[in-house]
Amino acid sequence: MSTGVAVVGAAESDAIGVVPDRSALQLHAEAAANALAHAGLALTDVDALFTCGLDFMPSLMVAEYLGLRPRYSSSQSIGGSSFVAHLHEAVRAIQAGACEVALITHGETRRSNRKRGVQTRPQHFDPWLPDWQWERPYGVDGPPSAYALAARRHMHQYGTTTRHFAELAVSTRAWAVRNPRAYYRKPLTVEEILATPYFVYPFRPTDICLVTDAGGAVVLTSAARARDLGVPVVEVLGSAVAHTHYGVSQMPDLTVSPAALSGPAAFAEAGLGPEDVDVAELYDSFTYTAMVQLEDLGFCGKGESGDFVSGGRTAPGGEFPLNTSGGGLSYTHPGMFGMFLLIEAVRQLRGEAGDRQVESPEVALVNGIGGYLSSSATAILGVAR
Repeated sequence: MSTGVAVVGAAESDAIGVVPDRSALQLHAEAAANALAHAGLALTDVDALFTCGLDFMPSLMVAEYLGLRPRYSSSQSIGGSSFVAHLHEAVRAIQAGACEVALITHGETRRSNRKRGVQTRPQHFDPWLPDWQWERPYGVDGPPSAYALAARRHMHQYGTTTRHFAELAVSTRAWAVRNPRAYYRKPLTVEEILATPYFVYPFRPTDICLVTDAGGAVVLTSAARARDLGVPVVEVLGSAVAHTHYGVSQMPDLTVSPAALSGPAAFAEAGLGPEDVDVAELYDSFTYTAMVQLEDLGFCGKGESGDFVSGGRTAPGGEFPLNTSGGGLSYTHPGMFGMFLLIEAVRQLRGEAGDRQVESPEVALVNGIGGYLSSSATAILGVAR
C-alpha cells in the first residue's frame, strides 16, 4: 500500500558537528539546497514549507531567508519528533491538493550557542508553567533527569540493566565508525563503557545523545511526479503522530512511549507489520529511548528490549539494522534529531549509504520521539515498485 506521496530528496547541511561560522538559518538553507539537488528540483518548484525550532515564527523566517512564498506553511513543534510529524502533515497536504512540492527544513547551532552564551530555550522562572510547579523544584530540570526516571522504572519493572544500555551504545557506535560524517568514530566496548562514571544514574555519557550543530532537509511530492524526476523513488507507505503528555510527571506509564499509538496506526495505513521492516531508524536521545520504542513498535515484547539489543543484534552484520548512521548517540544531534532519521532511511532505501549500506532494504521505519517521551511520529517508507 502507498499514500501516493514520495520522498525524492534528503540531505544534511554542508557542514555538521561543530560549525561556529554559520547561523542556524544558513544550515537550513544549505540543507534545503542539497536536498533539492538530490531531488532534481529547484527552490522555484517548492510551494509548501515545514519547519520549526527558530524564533516564534520559524516558517516565516525560513521562507523569507530562502525567498519562498509558499501556499502551504506549517511550523508545528512537538519536540524531536517534529520533522517526522511534518512529513505526516505534508503527505496529507499533497494528497488534498493543497501543495505539490513540500520542503521540510531543520537547522540548529546548539553546540556553538553554548560557547556564544546563547540560550536556545529560555530558562527563566515562570510560576505559571506546570513544570516549574511540579517538576523543576524536585530536580527534574531537563531531559537527562526525566529520561532517567523512565529508565529506572523500566529497570525495576523488567530487570533491564546498564549493561543492556551499553550493548546498544556499542552497536550504534559501530555504525558510526562506517559514517564519515559521524562526530564520534572511535569503536567502543561494553566493558569500557561499564568502567565509566555515571552522568546521571542509570546513564553514562555514552547513553546520552550528542550536542552538535547541523542542518537537514527532505523534499516530498506526489509519487506520480516523482517518477518523472529521474531519481530513485522512496514512497511514504504510512505515517502517524501521537502524544500523551507534556511533563514527565504526567506520563501515563513510564515504561510505555506514545510510539505504542503512532506505530500501529502507521503500520495499519501501510498494510505492513514489524516483521516487514528491513531497517529501523529510531530516535536515540538516550539508549533507553531507542529501547522502549523497539518494544512499543512491536519489534519485541514489553520488557524484552534489553535482551533484544544484546549480542550485536543491532550492529553492522546483525539481524536487525538499527540507527545505521550512528544515531543521535554518535553521529549528530543538534537538539532535535527526527530530521536525520528521515535522511538516513532515504539513503538506505536509495542504496546511497556507502560502507554502512544494508543489503537491498525495501522497507524502512522511522520513529521520532519528542519532549520527555511525550510525542511520537512514525513513518514507514518503501522502495517504489
